[in-house]
Amino acid sequence: MEAQYWWIIGGVLFVLLNTAAGLIWLERRMLALWQDRYGPNRAGPFGILIVLADTLKLFFKEDWIPPFADKVVFVFAPAVVVASVLMAFAVVPFGPGIVVADMNIGILFFLAMSSLGVYSIVLGGWASNNKYALLGAMRGASQMISYEVFMGLALMGTVILSGTFNLGQIVEAQRGMWYIFPQLLGFVIFFIAGIAETHRLPFDIPEAESELVAGFHSEYSGMKFGMFFIGEYLGITLISSMIVTLYFGGWLGPAFLPGVIWFVLKTFVFIMVFILLRASMPRPRYDQLMEYGWKVLFPLSLLNLLGTAAIKLFIDK
Repeated sequence: MEAQYWWIIGGVLFVLLNTAAGLIWLERRMLALWQDRYGPNRAGPFGILIVLADTLKLFFKEDWIPPFADKVVFVFAPAVVVASVLMAFAVVPFGPGIVVADMNIGILFFLAMSSLGVYSIVLGGWASNNKYALLGAMRGASQMISYEVFMGLALMGTVILSGTFNLGQIVEAQRGMWYIFPQLLGFVIFFIAGIAETHRLPFDIPEAESELVAGFHSEYSGMKFGMFFIGEYLGITLISSMIVTLYFGGWLGPAFLPGVIWFVLKTFVFIMVFILLRASMPRPRYDQLMEYGWKVLFPLSLLNLLGTAAIKLFIDK
């Protein structure tokens, strides 16, 4: 049993890290397709080796640490985002019995680990001792902390319906009906909050290159720079996995395919939606982003929570 447990951990790590690398190529190809232009098409068939070329480039770039930076924190910050996202994957059920840690408080653990990602941005921006990096870090911190509130409130609807915080049991509770139907509003709020959490377009305001050069990672180079982007792509995969688990029945699907395949296919659909948003949406102003969160999403998430609780109480009577 212990050997099987370590195989699951090793397999999850291997798949996730390779997925993050593969998404670099996939995003470039899809952006080129949707924007009617050429994508990577020289390095290998369909440009697939561009990921290897980028990785080698980052490895051989000068790993420069600014002399004015806080060196220990500067080096530590990029590792936080990768570690926190990988830890959050520990409670995601990829299939029946395929989960690293089957916790009764799986949702709370996911929220705890995802919230640690804000430390990476804050520490990276502060340790750089650069005013543009610090501004980007402050933007990122306020954005992530704010939208975590709406994310947590949105997914409480699924907790009320299923009566559990265990993600595997939430999937099993959807055998009769996926929660996307009774929790459509919660899904929309969770999805928007997930985009803001991963600071992807149109909510990539912490990195707004036209205003802040590159935001919190302006002073980073080499693989430290690369780790921020690995964390971003892992974050996309994590949010897509959680959407599938909470609202689209997880591994559930017709019996002609294994549950793991259904989970991967559903997750892939939402990863493609993340990429499509980057190809098509403009970036709002920072004040518009925060106003939209607190004036629109916050009341809607409370309304969804109260409405779900009231309906659940009425049905149980």
